[in-house]
Amino acid sequence: MATETATKESSATRGAYLKLREMILTGEIEPGFKLKIEQLRRLLELGSSPVREALSLLTSDKLVERIDQRGFRAAPVSKENFEEILMLRCTLEDMALRASIANADAPWEERLILKHYHMNKARGHDVAVFEAAHKAFHMALLDQSGLPMLEGYCSQLYDLNIRYRYLAAGGESYQKRSIETEHQEIMNAAIGKNTDSACELLLSHYRRTGEYLSSQMDT
Repeated sequence: MATETATKESSATRGAYLKLREMILTGEIEPGFKLKIEQLRRLLELGSSPVREALSLLTSDKLVERIDQRGFRAAPVSKENFEEILMLRCTLEDMALRASIANADAPWEERLILKHYHMNKARGHDVAVFEAAHKAFHMALLDQSGLPMLEGYCSQLYDLNIRYRYLAAGGESYQKRSIETEHQEIMNAAIGKNTDSACELLLSHYRRTGEYLSSQMDT
């Protein structure tokens, strides 16, 4: 009985974590918004304990901040924070992609092609479905690196960046980009073991969004 109760509590915490994470990443919960346990408990139809545990997990992810001993808020955003995330992401993913290509083999190439296919197929579907497929593709580029700690940092930075990408997505100049083409070119260069080109294309992919968002924050 105790084991069954613990399993249910763990499942409730996981569900609360995933739902709140999605709401923060997509902007449904705005940056800086105070996260009150009682309100979230009613929204998620869960007890206070799994909600509080989920918020603690999101604090570790740097998507939530503690504002006092008992309170939480969605982590704020700023131009300075975004530029730090972008700088770290470009630096670490360049390292990870170079290592991944150096260790390239047929199963990795097949996995990368499959993730790319799934991402394109998910385009236009539910936001959560596409985001999962989009992240899976980007992480597949790096997952042959043989450097699990580095891959973990890249994964966290990816999540932190998503919030800013949603802020950028509505602009006219952002919409003129062919993101599908950029992804295809990155994959082709990686599979072709053209390391410098693959890294240059990946970093350009990130920096174009970064330049657009930085300009939006200046207005």
